[in-house]
Amino acid sequence: MDPIQLFELASRQAQWLTVRQNVVAGNIANANTPHYQAKDVQPFETVLQNTGIQMAATHRAHFTESPDAAQVTEVSMIDDVAVQQSGNTVAIEQEMMKTGEIKRDYELNSGLVKSFHRMMLMTVRK
Repeated sequence: MDPIQLFELASRQAQWLTVRQNVVAGNIANANTPHYQAKDVQPFETVLQNTGIQMAATHRAHFTESPDAAQVTEVSMIDDVAVQQSGNTVAIEQEMMKTGEIKRDYELNSGLVKSFHRMMLMTVRK
């Protein structure tokens, strides 16, 4: 029987969400800092590829691969970020949208873990 890796995967995503929230909070905190370059964390899919956890797929096109490693990077100017006169590239609207995405992903993550935990407890009790 294969070990259940859902909890490990959920833990890694929670760690990634924590890092992303810290980066977004730093962007918001530096919104008025001259020449500050906004940062973001690379997608969780890149972290998932580096973990060694293999996801099952019925077709090889179901999961796309990204060659980038998971790390914090500066947001490029091509991302529709208007450079302010001070040289700052933080767009508060985008940062608030990222905060909403992080909140939604965390709630989904914790909800799945709770449901899976309840299902496991139900099998043990019988």
